[in-house]
Amino acid sequence: MAIYAIGDVQGCYAELRLLLDRLRFDPARDRLWFAGDLVNRGPRSLETLRFIRSLGPAATAVLGNHDLHLLAVAAGVSRTKHRDTFGDVLTAPDREELLDWLRRRPLLYGEGGFYLIHAGLPPQWRIEDAARYAREVEACLAGDDTGEFFRRMYGDTPDRWSEGLEYWDRLRFAINCLTRLRYCTVEGQLDFKQKGAPGSQPKALLPWFQVPGRLSRDARIVFGHWSTLGFYAGEGVFGLDTGCLWGGALTALRLDGDRARTSVPSLNGGHQRPRLSD
Repeated sequence: MAIYAIGDVQGCYAELRLLLDRLRFDPARDRLWFAGDLVNRGPRSLETLRFIRSLGPAATAVLGNHDLHLLAVAAGVSRTKHRDTFGDVLTAPDREELLDWLRRRPLLYGEGGFYLIHAGLPPQWRIEDAARYAREVEACLAGDDTGEFFRRMYGDTPDRWSEGLEYWDRLRFAINCLTRLRYCTVEGQLDFKQKGAPGSQPKALLPWFQVPGRLSRDARIVFGHWSTLGFYAGEGVFGLDTGCLWGGALTALRLDGDRARTSVPSLNGGHQRPRLSD
């Protein structure tokens, strides 16, 4: 048995199948961990969702910001954006089954000493804190009133953790950390504007995993979301978004055994051009 963590697929279905062929993945024996953003911007979101769902217990996926965006659009709370490519999901005959499966994915998954998230954690959270607040969001998202959830989900505030945050503020803060975070200050103030590689950000900001005294530093965390960072291994974290959508590669990291990294290049030079302002 092997366990492979895979970075942001974003509808790059052909590259995913090539990667699994290269890994000689066997769903009867092996496990896949997907670091969120299964859909959007790439050309084949519907096939990607259908395939990963069909793997059953052989696949674990956490929610990313693009997955939540699809769910919000499907709920009628948000509108599609000019570069969205998940219309095939919204018009599919099995739309409701796929969307129900997607909204029941976790925001954080832990097993065997590794923890899987899409984006980042604030420095004030231990991994146990992150798991607790993730479960709170998951319970709300799996509930009956998802419309209210999506209406409350959007916004960049609060941008700093406090034990006294009210319910919706606490959920929004957790969602923003787990699905959108790249940079924050030493004090833990979140920033969502900077999307470039480390070294391009203002001096007051640090990658979330490099903040001194980060309380989750003893946990091994696997994440995606940050294509300009590329593959990263250090500070107890593993970044796996190598920008397949943009013409980079789709990457898998073996979590058991030798930590071998396997990548396949994006087909046709990529599917969209990156824009840091988007």
